[in-house]
Amino acid sequence: MELLVLVWRQYRWPFISVMALSLASAALGIGLIAFINQRLIETADTSLLVLPEFLGLLLLLMAVTLGSQLALTTLGHHFVYRLRSEFIKRILDTHVERIEQLGSASLLAGLTSDVRNITIAFVRLPELVQGIILTIGSAAYLWMLSGKMLLVTAIWMAITIWGGFVLVARVYKHMATLRETEDKLYTDFQTVLEGRKELTLNRERAEYVFNNLYIPDAQEYRHHIIRADTFHLSAVNWSNIMMLGAIGLVFWMANSLGWADTNVAATYSLTLLFLRTPLLSAVGALPTLLTAQVAFNKLNKFALAPFKAEFPRPQAFPNWQTLELRNVTFSYQDNAFSVGPINLTIKRGELLFLIGGNGSGKSTLAMLLTGLYQPQSGEILLDGKPVSGEQPEDYRKLFSAVFTDVWLFDQLLGPEGKPANPQLVEKWLAQLKMAHKLELSNGRIVNLKLSKGQKKRVALLLALAEERDIILLDEWAADQDPHFRREFYQVLLPLMQEMGKTIFAISHDDHYFIHADRLLEMRNGQLSELTGEERDAASRDAVARTA
Repeated sequence: MELLVLVWRQYRWPFISVMALSLASAALGIGLIAFINQRLIETADTSLLVLPEFLGLLLLLMAVTLGSQLALTTLGHHFVYRLRSEFIKRILDTHVERIEQLGSASLLAGLTSDVRNITIAFVRLPELVQGIILTIGSAAYLWMLSGKMLLVTAIWMAITIWGGFVLVARVYKHMATLRETEDKLYTDFQTVLEGRKELTLNRERAEYVFNNLYIPDAQEYRHHIIRADTFHLSAVNWSNIMMLGAIGLVFWMANSLGWADTNVAATYSLTLLFLRTPLLSAVGALPTLLTAQVAFNKLNKFALAPFKAEFPRPQAFPNWQTLELRNVTFSYQDNAFSVGPINLTIKRGELLFLIGGNGSGKSTLAMLLTGLYQPQSGEILLDGKPVSGEQPEDYRKLFSAVFTDVWLFDQLLGPEGKPANPQLVEKWLAQLKMAHKLELSNGRIVNLKLSKGQKKRVALLLALAEERDIILLDEWAADQDPHFRREFYQVLLPLMQEMGKTIFAISHDDHYFIHADRLLEMRNGQLSELTGEERDAASRDAVARTA
């Protein structure tokens, strides 16, 4: 199994130590049975030392068994911690385009459901390991008592195990389908939670979402989980009944066929009873391991960036003067929309506005400009030198951004991840009219329960605190009241330019186009610059221009 192979590669010596403890536990268990057989069944030992010796063996068996199980469980939790951490790091290192293709619902399912299933498997793994080792060790001991009886018993046990595996295979099949259904359910949950306001207003839509989206997926999940549990319980009960049948078979072989005396039959029965719980636990633990393998395969199918422990330290371009997009093109995976070829030169310190209708390619251009999307052809140049696609972090270090779907972080960070400049933060808190709204503690924003417009202001504060050369603002003013919108265009943008910022702003506020150094337009994936009469017309009525 690939999952266990990975554990072996990453934790070879701890794994060997755990297996040694498990072998010692199995040896002690078999030794305890041999002690009972030789000292309490075959020859009644009347010595008073028998009981202390027996209790001592019991305590030693308990200590070693508990130690081996705890060691294996701890090893499993270390592995799961490492797996989850590597998965998070791989998400952080993966291109934004790939993350958008996968969707947050499937990734969240991976981080929660898949990792949880792997955790459960490692909690149950000691039961499986103990069951296998005890079975092998007990078989060796029973061979010493009666080879013929062991062969018949082994055939009986093989039939038992085969039947259990047939049933468990059906469990695996339904678990695999179940994991796919979980992705659908996570999407349904996200729809209900994220669309709660719209669904509260429109009860017909809420009914449709509930009956036509959630209920079919929930019913499919219920069907497969019931089938999986049915086969799992059938496997456990099959094993249980067959183990009891094995005891009857042993006494029949001893008494009817004369293959052994009653003492040997009693020892056989005692050994089988001793094996019953570990073996049934092993059968019960197997589906969790199979489910974990399904989960592990699911995580691998995400095709994220390979794991690298370190975070790259990007190198800055402190004295750049021009940034150029030359013949840059980009198409989405389904080829439904493409952008380019884009040709654009930006000079340091410029204030550029970008306009365009919905679906014209504005946001795609913003993603290309900031290096979050990689051009499929063409190149990006700084001062005439191509930017290396192998180290996009160096180029991205030029940018801070406030996107429309902004995510607020509660920690103000300055350059190189150090604490933000307190004077800069204080100045811009006042400029953004947020000094009375935000409570800061050691550079951390205590309260983020804000209106949408206020959240955009905090996002701008976070971006400015990073002190990067270029700032991208995607329709930042759209959520501001008219007064502060005017403040943004007439006061804040000039202040940013005075700080040496190069500003690329997506905007539809035609009343303020006059403040831009250059006015750009996206139309059907093509970029052009508006000058002269075209710019004047757009400044008078941007709606008519982008229609």
